[in-house]
Amino acid sequence: MCRVLLAFLRGSQKVASRKTRRLLDKSKTFHVTCGVTICIFSVLHVAAHLVNALNFSENYSEDFLALNVANYRGEDPRKLLFATVPGLTGVIMVLVLFLMCTASTHAIRFSNYDIFWYTHNLFFVFYMLLLVHVSGGVLKYQSNLEEHPPGCFNPNKTLRENMTVPKAFDETFPDYTTEPFPEDLSVPEPFVQSNFVRICSEEPKFQSHFPETWFWISGPLCLYCVERLYRYIRSNKPVTITSVISHPSNVLEVRMMKVNFKARPGQYVILHCPRVSALESHPFTLTMCPTDTKATFGVHLKVVGDWTERFRDLLLLHSSQDKEILPIFQQRRYPKLYVDGPFGSPFEESLNYKVSLCVAGGIGVTPFASVLNTLLDGWKSYKLRRLYFIWVCRDIESFRWFADLLCMLHDKLWQENRPDYINIQLYLSQTDGIQKIIGEKYQALNSRLLIGRPRWKLLFDEIAKCNRRKTVGVFCCGPNKISKILHKLSNISNSYGTRFEYNKESFS
Repeated sequence: MCRVLLAFLRGSQKVASRKTRRLLDKSKTFHVTCGVTICIFSVLHVAAHLVNALNFSENYSEDFLALNVANYRGEDPRKLLFATVPGLTGVIMVLVLFLMCTASTHAIRFSNYDIFWYTHNLFFVFYMLLLVHVSGGVLKYQSNLEEHPPGCFNPNKTLRENMTVPKAFDETFPDYTTEPFPEDLSVPEPFVQSNFVRICSEEPKFQSHFPETWFWISGPLCLYCVERLYRYIRSNKPVTITSVISHPSNVLEVRMMKVNFKARPGQYVILHCPRVSALESHPFTLTMCPTDTKATFGVHLKVVGDWTERFRDLLLLHSSQDKEILPIFQQRRYPKLYVDGPFGSPFEESLNYKVSLCVAGGIGVTPFASVLNTLLDGWKSYKLRRLYFIWVCRDIESFRWFADLLCMLHDKLWQENRPDYINIQLYLSQTDGIQKIIGEKYQALNSRLLIGRPRWKLLFDEIAKCNRRKTVGVFCCGPNKISKILHKLSNISNSYGTRFEYNKESFS
């Protein structure tokens, strides 16, 4: 979950293999897998120690007092759970893990992201308790195995208690307690007959294991803390909001400027507005990246939750009278906004394929917008030579979010005699009849507007036929249903020798 480190490894080309770089995009999946694994083994761990608490009380050992966790036989097991350091820290860790696990479910994250965010940050408390948890010394080992090997004959105890000792032994060791067995005396005949019996030279000694949990936790935890500190310093200065544009279908565009801010197309940033929430922040894909000629960058966000609704209310002007009287930069004083990032995403690879298929569903078009903006500035410096752009929306107004950008890119490529560089297909999935994007300048898009949903199998066959024996990068940002279909089709072989490599957006 070290986003800065992952972005560095991806962007600096430290990882030369594209296949290996794609594994970096699985960081969130690996994180979730580790979390589920911790929960499963924690259940087994807790169940085993509940049984242990009973055994420690009922099976109190009079022979090896140092091994006992209980103070006496029959001690209440609840004291071992709530009145000892390992027990109390273990109970608190179980509660913390339960909160983190339940708040991480899709239902909680979707309905109330604040609960997920606040409880997930309890991981630091969990790891601090884990470091203390192992310091109780419950687990012990024998420290004198050479002097007292398991199963050895102890003349101080076994011989006197369980056997008839010759008179010579009794006279020689009348008060024997802790002295080792003399080497110059012969061993009793019964023991000589067993050639595998060894003599104990001293009583067994036990001591607690040295805690090793810190060895496994401290490195990754320190790395994460250093990164969070770096991110805090880097994002400590607020950005300058240059403009706020309200688009149809509850979409808000925010354009900003920040000193020394650099980003690559396809990356995302994390926005934090203290007036909206003191601790909560959210990731948004950059739809416009800064270049050598302009320092402005921007994001498009869909107003669908409490955070985005409060953020929109702070940014937009509600009085049309103020709009008419005041200049645009004096209409309202924007709230402070902090930007953390940028961070890497799979869509950075879209420009590294010779052929790319980009599929967007609704607001999922945002990562491709930055790619299209970059191609508008200049496409010849990139490896990409053909782009298939598929955009599926429910209502016609949603296409207006980036209709101007698509038209400008279309006109630019026609002027440069490369109309085949980009293949645009727009699909209107829900409509009562034939509709068009209003405006004469959008005629190029209206001719590419189709009613219904894409026929994905035919689309893949057509792309494979036109790009024989090539590798096509498939990128998707949209509903899981579309993502699963594209993933399945990418793994199906075809007769044209074309290979599809699937990539999917996943905010980590």
